[in-house]
Amino acid sequence: MIIAIDGPAGSGKTTVAKLLSKTLGFLYLDTGAMYRTLTLKALWESCNLDDVKALVDLAKNLSLKFSKENVYLDGEDVTFQIRTPMVDKNISKVVSYPEVRNVMVELQRLIIKGKNYVVEGRDITTVVCPDAEFKFYLDADLEVRAKRRTRDFIEKNIKVDLKEVLEDLKRRDEADKNREVGALKISKDAIYIDTTNLSIDEVIKTMLKYIKFKNIK
Repeated sequence: MIIAIDGPAGSGKTTVAKLLSKTLGFLYLDTGAMYRTLTLKALWESCNLDDVKALVDLAKNLSLKFSKENVYLDGEDVTFQIRTPMVDKNISKVVSYPEVRNVMVELQRLIIKGKNYVVEGRDITTVVCPDAEFKFYLDADLEVRAKRRTRDFIEKNIKVDLKEVLEDLKRRDEADKNREVGALKISKDAIYIDTTNLSIDEVIKTMLKYIKFKNIK
């Protein structure tokens, strides 16, 4: 069974997806972390982010491993590094290329094939897992999302400015919603949940009620 979750940055989908997978006893896949790892690899290699072929080659040969909640690139734990402002500022360019996304989507589908997964990202309900048994779209007000991201950075001892984070989110939202392939959009059969004024527990309970209801039917 696949539970697919989409939504913009700061909507709470990563935290929710992790907790939901634990609650259900499912595996968890953060596709955004995969693109972040690819972006980090490109930065490590001083890869020209306008060179599509070079990025595709990196994607095809990406040495990526997930272990519990940690992400490893070339054997190194990069869980912290892929969540830095530097990756945030460059990821939109990397994920914009259809050729790159095609490689990554193929890898994502291979990882989850035949297993119980909670998968989250930007195009999970529409591209990666259009036949998922359950689809959710999490959203929140822009300012609330910016405050959440700023708080996350501060907790990691990364100095950031709220206004800068907000502008970065605006830019990412625009890029995510208007890219040629894998654009962020609400699937017609996805359940929309506004997390602006909801706690994580409240979001989880809402999703579980829907899943249980569908299972009964």
